[in-house]
Amino acid sequence: MPQLAFATPIGPLALFEQDGAIVALDWGFLPENDETPLLLQARQQLEEYFAGSRKSFDLKLAPHGTAFQAKVWQALQHIPYGATRSYGELAAELGTAARALGGACGRNPIPVIIPCHRVLATNGAMGGYSGIDGIETKEFLLRLEGVALP
Repeated sequence: MPQLAFATPIGPLALFEQDGAIVALDWGFLPENDETPLLLQARQQLEEYFAGSRKSFDLKLAPHGTAFQAKVWQALQHIPYGATRSYGELAAELGTAARALGGACGRNPIPVIIPCHRVLATNGAMGGYSGIDGIETKEFLLRLEGVALP
């Protein structure tokens, strides 16, 4: 499986490609890197995002998960840059429980690109974040997007 790791403001990120689509993004460096056109494009788009010049991603994604998880991850991609939704709002929209939605967010294999960081608790609290440094990383991403935090 082709993979590419690089430094970002939230630490080293590693992208993984399978069958011409991004299937995962994880934290950390890799011993070997592959510079496929898709992985290079994904790195460029992430670098533009962190520089503040990209508001959305235009990449072929194929995250592996259940049908329910795929439904949640698709919904997350419709939350605009700089906006947030609550777990409860999104759960009601999808006809599920907030806890189930939170579980799917926690299993998101392509964080940042599939913006699970834009989902907050109903009271505006951060909730959780599965990325490295947890809530601190989530807060960084939201601030980067211009979201006012307490």
